[in-house]
Formats: sequence, C-alpha cells, structure tokens
Amino acid sequence: MCLVLQVLEKKIITFVKNELQRLRRILNPDYQESFERREEDESDAREGALKMALHFLWKMDRGDLSDKLRENKLDVHCQAELKQNLKIKCQSVFEGIPKQGRSALLEKIYTEIYITEGGSGKVNEEHEVRQIESRSKTPTGQEKPIKCSDIFKTLPGQDKPNRRVMTKGVAGIGKTVSIQKFILDWAEEKDNKEIHFIFPLPLRELNLMRDQQYSLMDLLHHFFPELKQFPFGSQEKYKLLFIFDGLDECRLKLNFQKNESSSDVAAVTSLDVLLTNLIKGNLLSSALLWITSRPAAVSQIPPQCIDLVTEIQGFNDTQKKEYFWKRISDVSLASRIISHIASSRSLHIMCHIPVFCWITACVLEMILSSSESKQLPKTLTEMYTFFLIFQTKQKSQKYEDVHDPEPQWNQDIILDLGKLAYNQLEKGNLIFYQEDMRECGIDVREAAVRSGVCTQIFREESGIFQAKVFCFVHLSIQEYLAALYVLLMMATEKKDVLSIPQSPPGEESMTILHKSAVDKALEYKDGRFDLFLRFLLGLSLESNQTLLCGLLQRGQKQTSNDKTISYIKERIREAPSSERVINLFHCLNELNDHSLVEEIQSFLSAGKLAEAQLSPGQWSALVFVLLTSDQKLDVFDLKKYVRSDEGLLRLKPVVEESQTLLLDSCSLSETSCTTLASVLCNASSKVKKLDLSGNRIGDVGVTELCSGLKNPKCGLETLR
Repeated sequence: MCLVLQVLEKKIITFVKNELQRLRRILNPDYQESFERREEDESDAREGALKMALHFLWKMDRGDLSDKLRENKLDVHCQAELKQNLKIKCQSVFEGIPKQGRSALLEKIYTEIYITEGGSGKVNEEHEVRQIESRSKTPTGQEKPIKCSDIFKTLPGQDKPNRRVMTKGVAGIGKTVSIQKFILDWAEEKDNKEIHFIFPLPLRELNLMRDQQYSLMDLLHHFFPELKQFPFGSQEKYKLLFIFDGLDECRLKLNFQKNESSSDVAAVTSLDVLLTNLIKGNLLSSALLWITSRPAAVSQIPPQCIDLVTEIQGFNDTQKKEYFWKRISDVSLASRIISHIASSRSLHIMCHIPVFCWITACVLEMILSSSESKQLPKTLTEMYTFFLIFQTKQKSQKYEDVHDPEPQWNQDIILDLGKLAYNQLEKGNLIFYQEDMRECGIDVREAAVRSGVCTQIFREESGIFQAKVFCFVHLSIQEYLAALYVLLMMATEKKDVLSIPQSPPGEESMTILHKSAVDKALEYKDGRFDLFLRFLLGLSLESNQTLLCGLLQRGQKQTSNDKTISYIKERIREAPSSERVINLFHCLNELNDHSLVEEIQSFLSAGKLAEAQLSPGQWSALVFVLLTSDQKLDVFDLKKYVRSDEGLLRLKPVVEESQTLLLDSCSLSETSCTTLASVLCNASSKVKKLDLSGNRIGDVGVTELCSGLKNPKCGLETLR
C-alpha cells in the first residue's frame, strides 16, 4: 500500500506542477496566441487544480489574476461549445435535397477542389457555362494553385498573411462545401488552430433579417447563442474569422460610400451598416474575413477592401474521376459512367462543376442500372430531361408508393416551379423566399418537400428567427425548368410567356417563340438567358419531347425548326461581337445543324483559311471552332488564320484566351496595334507572351502598343 501511495503522490505532484506551469503561461501578459487544449480524461482534475489556484489567489488578495484565470476558463468553454456545434452542422453533407437526398459524412465523400490564387474583381459578362468552357482550355501550370486550408496563411512571396479574402466561383462549383470543410477541419483541430473563433454568417439567411437592427454582438448572440457568456468587450485579443457565404445572394444594399462609420460592437444599427463597417475594417479591424461569390457579383465589394482574390475552378479531370469512384460503389458502373462522360465534350466540361457531377451520377446510375435499353444522354438538354424524370420517379416512390417505370407527372407543380424559375431568372435571383413562392401560386410544402427539384434551408432559433429560404439545386436546373415552363405554356395553353409583339402572318407560334427567345438571350449582356435558350431549343426536338411524353400532349404536332435555324444564322451575321454569339452556335448544335462549322472546318483542313474571304457568319464560326475545340489555346499563331486588321479584330476573343501570341511576319497596321493594345489591357486576357519579330510597326502603332504595355492591368510577361 505504501508503494501505491508513493506512486500516487508522485503523479499528483507532477500533475499539479504541470498545471501550475500552464496557469503561469495563461497569466503571462504576453499570453494571447491560443487557448490551452483541455484533455477530456483530465478535465475534472484540471477543474480541481483551477479551483485550488483561484482559492489561494483570493486568499493572497490577487483578484486580478483570479479574474484572468476565470476569463480563460470561459474562453475555453465558449470555444469548445462553438466547435462542437459547428462540427455537428458541418460533418455531414446532403447531396441534392436536404432531408430527402442521401446524407454522407463529408470526410468520406469530400474530393479536393482545384482553387487558384489571384484574379480580379472584374465583372464577367459571360454565362457561367461559357466561363467553365473557357477555363477548360487553360493549360495546366499557368495558374497558382492554393489549398483551401491555406488562404489565411502567409503564401509564397508574401510578407504577411491575408486578412480579407474573396473566393469566387460559378454556381455549384463548391464554394459552400469548401467553407464547410474548412470549418470542420478547424472544429476538429486539424488545421488553422491559431484561429480562436469562426462565425459563418450565410448571406441568404441575413437577407431575412435585413429590415431589423442589431449590434454586432447581438447578431452573433442571435446566430450563436452558446457565446452569450463570451466577453466581447476584450475581443481584440482573439483571432476571429467571419465567413459571409453567397455575396451574389445578398439583398442588402452594401452602400460602402454612404453608410455611416461604426466601430462599436455594441452599437445597434442596420445589417447593411454592420457588414460594410466590418468589411472596411472599422469594426474589429484585426478580424479575418472570408467572402464567397459568383463572379458576376464580386464588384459589390470595393477592391481596396479585399487583400486576396481566389477562384474555385471546380474539379480537374483527375478529381472528376475520383468523385465518381467515391460516389458509386459499383466499380464497373463507375467506369462506364466515366467513359461516357469522356465521350461527350459538353458533359465532360460541365463535370468541372461538382453539383453537375451529382446530377450526372443520379441520371447515369438510374439508366445503366435499369434493365431497359435506353440511349445515354449526350447533350445538356437530354441530361436535364432525364434528371427531371429521375426526381419525379423518386417523389412517386417515396411519397406515393408508386413504382411505375413511367414517371407520374404533376403538370401543375412543374408549371408553378417553372413560372418561379422564369420570373426569378428575369430578376437575376438564385434564391427566393416565401413571398416569391406565393406570387407564383406555389404551396410551399408541396413544392419544396415533394417536388424533388427544389431545395430548402430551414433555420429555427428559440422561436425568434423562423423562416424558409428556397433555391433550385443548381442555376442550370432553374434555367431548364424556366425553358420547360415557356414550352409547356405554348404547347398546352397556346400562351406566349415572352410577350412578343404581333407575329408575322402565317408564321407558326413555336417559331415565333424561338425567335423571341433568341432576341431575349442576345439582349442580356450577362448571358442570363443563354442556357435557357439552349434548353428551349433542345426541348423542341422530337427525341426530348418523347422523353417528356405524358407531360407534353400526346400526338402533338412537331414544328419544323428550319425557320428557327435560319433566324439564328441571320442573327450570327448581324451580331457585332463574335464572342457574344458563341451561344448561338451551341443552339445550332442543339438543333443538330452544323453547316457553318463544317464550312470553316473544311477551310481549316484544306489550309486555305488565310486566303479565304470570310463572311461575318463564317468569322463567328471560326471563333466558335477555336474556342470549343479540344485543343488547349497555349500558342496561337495568327498568320495561320488571317493576315489582316479585320482578322485580328474578329479573332479578339480567341487572342484573349491564348497564353502565347505569335504575330511574326504579320503586317501590323495602326488599327491592329490598337486592337492588340486593348487585348493586353483587358483584365480577363490570358496573354503572357507576345512575339512581334519580323513586324513593321509605325510610330503610331508603337505608341498604341506602349500604352497597353504600361497599363497596370497588362499581364504580359515576355515581349519579343
């Protein structure tokens, strides 16, 4: 027994000494780097040691030190509770529909997403699918990759870490999941341990509170009630991270110029004022900020308020395969799906987007697992039509116990959701609220819970904050349903939703609808209706209408698309910008017309393009061929294509996508030099190397080029 007591005495003395060392570090004036981690199996013993220390400090009349130890205890408790709550929220991910889709541990299915450092706040006016297509042609190694976990660390070439980071990426590319993984790793103490507290504040949820007033302290208590005991009065000694996910969904004004200045965390004001002052650094000047956005909305934040821009590129080719291997347990089935995606350029490109990978997996797994022999979808319209069928069957099986191989369509629900999709697409909204739903006559529970194509985020806190936010699984789903709605209204109710003027005599209503949709797509410079148009035209094909049999009227008369094709070609010839009409060529593909492209390809194969006198339509076709071919635009030799001012001007979209531009032995006029200078000054230009050897350039041309080279937006690294 004496030996046991001796060992016990030694262990107690060692433990108490270690605890005193720990308490000494806490009481050190310089101690503010991190909280001491509390081991679960020693928590009671540590609590006892702390109580003894507090007792004797009080006896020694050192209340100041006693208060500091109590504060540290509270810090540790608040942080531990926040980490636990965030871990619970972030450790699982639903694919598709919350509470309906398959829940899985994030750690098991998470596939690393390709993120690059750098970029600008320039508004990209291309449709997001076009941006993905453009990214797919960027040669590997031309950008600086960065791990999501490292964005608040000191990067190579930097003297200090970044405080305010903007991460941009198209819809569904993985912004929110990346944030979820970052928070989970922090909560599990795997990374970024130097951060004391993380406060994720989704902007889609802040929208619901935009008419109310809060102090920053009250706002955090509202979202994180576990922090009500946290001493916000001394927050400057902590490293805090605020995450604002979804700037593109924000319905606050964010008036950085006119909003009053505020630096008091306890001052009550509007959410708009709170956010702008937090981003500008007036509130909590040392706090870290992470903002995510779709590219079209990044300019809402002044450039001087952002220290680093990163861009999520989605899955590269290796990561696409990794996703399907993880997502589909049947190895043979996964291999067949990967092979099919590789055979279709449009599907392969769209699979850069993780959400589209999920849609593709749902559809192809359904088709390939079926005993019925079906043609696999190769176009986007076919893929989304099958996806709608898949979701409709899932709904019938789950809620109505119907296992019919044919989908049981509910036309009323699809029309209501389509109307919502179309109306919100016109407004540029990806999220909407109950009042938006009611405007379209939608029963919230029926549409959101049972339709299978609408997702719902529901948050409830102690009866104070209870509201619903809605969005479609992905922007492309919204665009597809909007197109289907417009088609159904014309096909079943003879109603033209696009409200076009009086139609020419004798022209069929569907042809008029197509022409109006083409005009509408060209009208919006942000490409908002580009994919909508592709879907609308694709749905006019008999093959897709056969898939929708039962939703569309049986035996419906098929309209010839010849007039639509002629009209699209006419608009291609008229369009002043080659880049703007790229989508029209995709539309011709949807209608199975490849004539313009085949003309250009014949010129290319014969090597006679440089001498050919191309029409405006053929110039546009050449741009389309060069921008959508499988070949990456690394080195672009202009003389292989044309040797004129018009050629350089017409091929400007291709030139901007090239890494190295060869213009040797071309005669550059003043006009060409002006065009080239504008390319170099364009923030989105990828030109890094320019070879002008053998060119004769006049004085005016030299002046124009020099102005481009001196522009701070010019990214040129080598000039020859």
